[in-house]
Amino acid sequence: MNFDFSDEQKQLRDQTRRFLSETCTTKEVRAVLEGKHKFDRAVWKGLADLGLIGVAIPEEFGGAGAGRLELCIVAEELGRALAPVPYSSTVYLASELLMLAGSDAQKKAWLPRIASGDAIGALALVEGIGDPTPRSIKVSARDGKITGTKTLVPDGEIADFAIVVARGKAGDDERGVGLYIVDLKGAGVSAKAIETVDPTRNHAEMTFNAAAADPLGATGEGWATLTKVLDRAAVLVAFEQIGGADRALEMGRDYALDRMAFGRPIGSFQAIKHMLADMYVAATLARSNAYYGAWALSTDAGELAEAAANARVSATQAYQLCAKNNTQVHGGMGFTWEFDCHLHYRRSNLLALSLGSLTFWENRLIDEMRKRNAA
Repeated sequence: MNFDFSDEQKQLRDQTRRFLSETCTTKEVRAVLEGKHKFDRAVWKGLADLGLIGVAIPEEFGGAGAGRLELCIVAEELGRALAPVPYSSTVYLASELLMLAGSDAQKKAWLPRIASGDAIGALALVEGIGDPTPRSIKVSARDGKITGTKTLVPDGEIADFAIVVARGKAGDDERGVGLYIVDLKGAGVSAKAIETVDPTRNHAEMTFNAAAADPLGATGEGWATLTKVLDRAAVLVAFEQIGGADRALEMGRDYALDRMAFGRPIGSFQAIKHMLADMYVAATLARSNAYYGAWALSTDAGELAEAAANARVSATQAYQLCAKNNTQVHGGMGFTWEFDCHLHYRRSNLLALSLGSLTFWENRLIDEMRKRNAA
């Protein structure tokens, strides 16, 4: 496979990077980190005005109808800029679930609002500790009502609607798990903010008390639909991670060239060279795997599940390594609040747990490779 983005897609990357460099500076990121805002509304509105929130939403529903390769490009730039906006929860998850399983009425009700930036979506999946499985889903859906608690919902405090993973039938297998749209402005819903390692991404505990719910997709297919969307989202999050890894590498390199010790740039010392080389190798390998995932995503290839898991694993490892080593290259200054190293360290650890842990995706990769070898 020989894959690369087109010239038009690379122009989209340049335009997105230019926009974010002007509007999503470290000052704006820190304002959200310090609790002055829940998210950056100006950046969110700007993304909507540029058509970047609805880039993959069909034109008939108010989007640009471009495709998921364009989503990969936007995701990389958002990760590079540490953008404190609810893009992943709204676009990678809620929007994708609506497009994959939603009825015409549901799509018309929500997709235009998403594309315009007027609606923020969330996926309410996690209950308790550990990676989500069909057996772990206890929130119940009965007679059009949702009852129960989701413990860690990305952007749950600021979302307008949530797609809730709930059990519509008794038992603990995946056939009883369904997807339900809940208007979070309605009755029977409460959200409590949860502090995480990275406050620039909002999280909340959500409690549903007989909240009105609209079924999404066919009965008995909720978990299968969710799995497909998680694979797609894994590729997009991997692009966020390689964007962040590249930026952390650049920060470390620039500091190593500028910082002097014993009359020489610290980048001339072997220990620093090796550290930066390790970062470069990890980021380059992750980019290669992410590009493979982008190809599989854009062509809906049969190996998407394996490619997505591969991209997810390598990008998680690369971003965590680059964020950690960037701090080390900066020495004692890297551990201070004033330097920006901790911003990437926070985000790398948060993204490592989004959509499931690294172990979850490693196991998924192994399972997919076994299936391929057995075929």
